[in-house]
Formats: sequence, structure tokens, C-alpha cells
Amino acid sequence: MNLDGVRTSIDIPRDLHRRLREAAARSGCSSRQLILCGIERAVRETEPVLPQRRVSLDPPLISPAGRRIDLTNDQIHDLIELP
Repeated sequence: MNLDGVRTSIDIPRDLHRRLREAAARSGCSSRQLILCGIERAVRETEPVLPQRRVSLDPPLISPAGRRIDLTNDQIHDLIELP
């Protein structure tokens, strides 16, 4: 057994267990491998889907109004009074 694995047990209907063993034999793998593949697929299907690409903000979508103020982060930090 894998040292970082977790042992668990489940009760499944006899008919499903028989079909699981038959499917594993047809696939040429063990029932354990087939179960793990099914769990991986179920977990992957429930993971949130992230957007493929992000919107580029260069140039900005809305041009800034008024004059630009060029300050560094350090200059801004010096202007703000923190408690």
C-alpha cells in the first residue's frame, strides 16, 4: 500500500460489483484501478473551470480622465498616514 494513501471501504450492490470485475477484466486492469479512474474522473468533472485567457488591459478599456499622476508605490505609501 502507498504510504500517503488512505484506506476506505464502501458497500456496493452485488450486481454492480460483478459488473465492475467484468469491466476490469475486459480492460485488462484491476478493479482497484478502475475504481480510482472513476473517482478521478468524477472529481475532475466537479472542479471549477478557469477561463482560458484573460482580458488584456494594455491599452486600458476606458481611457483615464484628467491628468496623470506619476507616483511610485513608496511615494504613495509616504503620503498615506497609517495608524
